[in-house]
Amino acid sequence: MNFMWEYVAIAVGLLVVLGGVLLAFLRPRGRVEDTRTVERPGPRPAPTDEADVDTLPPRVEDRTDTAVDDVVVEDDTVLEDIPPTPTIERPEAPAGRLQRLRARLARSNTAIGRGLLALLSRGGLDEEAWEDVEDTLLQADLGVEATTELVDRLRTQVAVDGVTSEDQARSILRTELLALVDPSMDRSIASSRVDLRPAVIMVVGVNGTGKTTTVGKLARVMVAEDKDVILGAADTFRAAAADQLETWGARVGVPTVRSDKEGADPAAVAFDAVKAGVEMEADVVIVDTAGRLHNKVGLMDELGKVKRVIEKQSPVDEVLLVLDATTGQNGMRQAEVFADVVGITGIVLTKLDGTAKGGIVVAVQRKLGVPVKLVGLGEGPDDLAPFDPEAFVDAILA
Repeated sequence: MNFMWEYVAIAVGLLVVLGGVLLAFLRPRGRVEDTRTVERPGPRPAPTDEADVDTLPPRVEDRTDTAVDDVVVEDDTVLEDIPPTPTIERPEAPAGRLQRLRARLARSNTAIGRGLLALLSRGGLDEEAWEDVEDTLLQADLGVEATTELVDRLRTQVAVDGVTSEDQARSILRTELLALVDPSMDRSIASSRVDLRPAVIMVVGVNGTGKTTTVGKLARVMVAEDKDVILGAADTFRAAAADQLETWGARVGVPTVRSDKEGADPAAVAFDAVKAGVEMEADVVIVDTAGRLHNKVGLMDELGKVKRVIEKQSPVDEVLLVLDATTGQNGMRQAEVFADVVGITGIVLTKLDGTAKGGIVVAVQRKLGVPVKLVGLGEGPDDLAPFDPEAFVDAILA
């Protein structure tokens, strides 16, 4: 009997062990939840006196022993470098620019200056010599009418006074050339507010004359005179024109009104620029227009539309035609067509330092009846100068 009870006890023990093992395998598995309470620190107390400051742990932003790479940013914020504030340039004052550039102008106009002086100072000029004088003036793009007039005056002066030296020839030639250039013409440029509105300048011309660059340089002239300027990028056909103009303006702190859409209506951009000028109480708004060939009727009509749309809001005080001086007499026809369409008030002659055809100044003034107001004498940002008749003639005869 005792053996039987022992077997029973062993069997019961085995059943208990097997049951425990089965329960362990059959029990649902899952994460054991940590039921401990985690205390969050409260807000950092404000120091009550100077002694408390030393007892507080340093803030992350105050620590000096932590490298930038060790700081963890827990959101998606991208920390970008703040771009440096652009340096605003102070353009050179326009007064005296032409005098500073006289040497450059003199080198490019030796045909009209040195050539004439050499001929006149010989004295005792015969018909062949006078023909040489006439040819020299024509080659300098003075034009047939002005050349004939100047030769007749020189003949009279030489016959009356005689010419025995180069100095005497220079004095006679200076007087007659200055009369042709006509110092009495008004060469001022509209750049001041009129009746509580800004002055409005349109700049026009054919392709390749340096028109957009001229607008940028003109803005520098105005800024040097302490004028508040706004630029209008109404050349919407050339993709880089607005960017180029905006860059010129940014260099001297001048805003540019433009359209982000290539091929936008240029009249609308011009209108918005003038509107911005009125609202911002600017002194002058300069509107750049697309270069166009003078024989393209549709494009010239569009230019007229730009002016008409601007005039719905403000009168256009100035229309400057940009001419490439190296084109000489070929630019005369261009000038006439632009004058008919938009009413030119002044001429800007670019690249005058790259030609010996300084007579174009006289020719274009006589043809259009409007003055040359600005001349470009180089590629530098301040190489656009107000035209000074006396400095121009003196540079030719230097």
